[in-house]
Order: sequence, then C-alpha cells, then structure tokens
Amino acid sequence: MARLAQTAGLTDVQQEILATVRDFVDKEIIPVATGLEHRDEYPQQIVDGLKELGLFGLMIPEEYGGLGESLLTYALCVEEIARGWMSVSGIINTHFIVAYMLKQHGTQEQKDHFLPRMAAGDIRGAFSMSEPGLGSDVSAITSKAVRDGDEYVLNGQKMWLTNGGTSSLVAVLVRSDEGLTPEEAAAKPHRSMTTFLVEKEPGFGEVRPGLTIPGKIDKMGYKGVDTTELIMDGLRIPADRVLGGVTGRGFYQMMDGVEVGRVNVAARGCGVAHRAFELGVQYAQQRHTFGKPIAQHQAIQFKLAEMATKVEAAHAMMVNAARKKDSGERNDLEAGMAKYLASEYCKEVVEDAFRIHGGYGFSKEYEIERLYREAPMLLIGEGTAEIQKMIIGRRLLEEYRYQG
Repeated sequence: MARLAQTAGLTDVQQEILATVRDFVDKEIIPVATGLEHRDEYPQQIVDGLKELGLFGLMIPEEYGGLGESLLTYALCVEEIARGWMSVSGIINTHFIVAYMLKQHGTQEQKDHFLPRMAAGDIRGAFSMSEPGLGSDVSAITSKAVRDGDEYVLNGQKMWLTNGGTSSLVAVLVRSDEGLTPEEAAAKPHRSMTTFLVEKEPGFGEVRPGLTIPGKIDKMGYKGVDTTELIMDGLRIPADRVLGGVTGRGFYQMMDGVEVGRVNVAARGCGVAHRAFELGVQYAQQRHTFGKPIAQHQAIQFKLAEMATKVEAAHAMMVNAARKKDSGERNDLEAGMAKYLASEYCKEVVEDAFRIHGGYGFSKEYEIERLYREAPMLLIGEGTAEIQKMIIGRRLLEEYRYQG
C-alpha cells in the first residue's frame, strides 16, 4: 500500500481533480498553514488559489457554471484540504452547504441569481442555525421573522457562524409562525421554521441595515477561518428571499444540508487523522532512543498499526456515506456513523501522534501541536457525538423494528 485512504472505483476525472488538489495542498497549504494558524490570519492567498482551481463550484451544476461533481468527489477533496489545514476545509464547507440547499430547494429565480456567482467564488456562502444557549436543540430557536407586506422583519441573535465575516450570503434559520396557530406552533416547532437567504457585505460591524457581525470569536483552534455571531435587529428581507418561496420548510431544508455537512466533517476528520499519521510515522523513523529509531520499538509499531487502521476505517465509512447520498437515498444513518467514527478516531490518532512526538509535540514548532488543538472541534461540529448516537440509535430501531 503506497498511501492510506485510497478510494476504489473513481473515474479518470475524479482522479485528476484529486491529484490537482493534493498537489495544491502539498505546495500551497502545508508549508504556510502553521504560521497562518498561529497568527489567526485568514488564508486569502490559499482561498484565491482554490477559486482559480474552480473548487467553489465543484458540486454546482454545469448549467450554472460549476463542475457538476458528486458529493463523493467533494468529500475526497475536503479530505485532502483538511490534511493540509482543517480551517481551509471549513471555508469551503459552509459555502457548499448553502449551494447544495439552493440547488435542492431554491426557486428557479434563486438558483439563477445565486449559483453562477457562487460557482465562480464571487459569492461566498455561510449558514446559521445555532443560537446562544441553544446547543443541539434546534427546535428551541427564538430568532423570529414577522411578515410586513412584501417583506419579513427578522430579529434575534445567532451563534457559531463559520465564514460570518467573509461571506456575502447567509442562509439563516428563524422561527416564522405564519399560517399556524400558537398551539400548532408549540406542538410542532419544526413546522414553524423558515430559511432566509440574507445578502450582506463582507466584513464586521453593521454589514447591512439591521444586521451586525460583531467580530471574530477567539477560539482554541480552528483559527484563520472567521467564526462569529450574527445579530438581527429589524432586518428587512424581501419575501422572495425565503428559500424555496414557502415558509415552514426551513428545518427540513437545513437538515438536508447538514447531512452534506456531516459527510464533510467526517472527511475533515479523515484528513486530519491522515496528516497526524504521516507526521507520526515520519518522526518515529527520525527519532532515536536506546540506539535505534523509535519506529523499531514494538510499542511504537503497535501505535502506528492502530493509527493506520483507524484512518482506513474512517475513510471507508465516509466514502460509503457520500456514495449513499449521491445515489439519492436517505443517508442520515451512514452520515451519522461516519461523522461519529471519523471525529472520534481523528482525536485518537492525533493524540497517538502527539505521544510519539514526546515533549516536542508540546512545542509550537511542530505541526502536531496545531492538529492537537484542531481535532476537538470535530467532536462538536455539525452535531456532537451524543447527537450522532441518538440519530444512529433511532434509525437502527426503524430498520430493526421488532415485529413480535
């Protein structure tokens, strides 16, 4: 085996795309990632390079100027990019969730208006569900939209918005009880949610009347990419910017997008784990103790064997989840399993690589220090491990319902 995480059955086009991305990662991302991350600097030059490669249009249909590639191709590209620097994959992920939601659920006018510019990378997407104090309970959203003629007025505070400052289009999930009685809205909160397509200027502060992006949230890891709050205070949005043109469908639209996002997080976990293995196996052959490279000690060989097996297993589950979604089938079980396993294995592989580095792993000079701070984000991004296990458990009970 020349490399871990190989994927069988790829077309020549897919292989060519992946080879191009891998070369870009090795030459343009890995050499500069740690320095940018330590400075918490947005990787503008890298993003410009991805734009030139056409990656912002990877999954957008050709009729809108994109490459029209599959979720599998996208996930494998994300895996390669995360191997270089996980933050860059986050910049692309939120963009593609919004593009996917537009492709699947948008009106024809919305697709025509947004997708060509998203494919070109001229519009960057972000999406927003979470709120302060909300956690995983999406049904408890308090941000609200009220109809006022041909517009809606939005008020509320959103949290953990990736690309909040650099994006120019945000898909925002809020409550809109239009057409429901208070009793119906309370009994079925998911039916009272709507996704709005909010256009704004990139940057911080008041980015359009009634919409403020306060600034970047200072994080332990996952730096470079901007993570922000979003505050709506009398924000007026035209009615034709309701995703799909009909209120009350926002929760289901977002969950469809999150399934894509969970495959993406699984791919990120695979990429970070793969890089941690590469660093660990290289260092183990360079570092000598007791007269020989530590790679020749059985304890280290056991670690390397476990790490490589986890990288392979996570990759296989991620590929399976992507292919299931591409087939048009429901994939929440597979996406949940892949996200859960890949994020947990990523944490374990990174920690083992950290242990192999010994004291040097604690030094900011070494790349593994950055990976050690990045891996925990995958444990909570796009739903915690506990949420994934709830999804998996419920789906298994559906599939294996007792008939006695």
